[in-house]
Amino acid sequence: MSVFSFAKEIGDKLFNRNKPAAQTEQAAPAAEPTAQEIANLLLARIQAQNVNISGLVVNYNSDTDTATLSGVAETQADRERARLAVGNVQHVATVVDEIEVKEPAAESRFYTVKSGDTLSKIAKEMYGNANDYMKIFDANKPMLSHPDKIYVGQVLRIPE
Repeated sequence: MSVFSFAKEIGDKLFNRNKPAAQTEQAAPAAEPTAQEIANLLLARIQAQNVNISGLVVNYNSDTDTATLSGVAETQADRERARLAVGNVQHVATVVDEIEVKEPAAESRFYTVKSGDTLSKIAKEMYGNANDYMKIFDANKPMLSHPDKIYVGQVLRIPE
């Protein structure tokens, strides 16, 4: 089991929580999603990453903003992509990774995007060559839709 921390106020907005409701006489405030509904949204997000994880289960604790992942991944890359898909979501502060890997391999490096970063700048820092930015982009697809669409606080997988 591994525990990873993320910036819970930064990330893709899959659901609304703790949002002050603008109440009018005509509009009732929307109900906050349940922990199970959030877990289902996170599971769908992982599945959209085209990862190969059998028996994948996602649980979410809304009191601690913690997502717990379990299952059996074909590769270490699948495991890491699932972890990042969940951790790069607003209101997820911690990911408990209980995913087993069929073919264990070394863990990738991870990088948290800072203000002013580009994939080229990150590639220059990580690999010594700015033109290697496509390695980072490809390792984070389909979470990244375009090399220019990264945001401060996002955690990226940096393969060897």
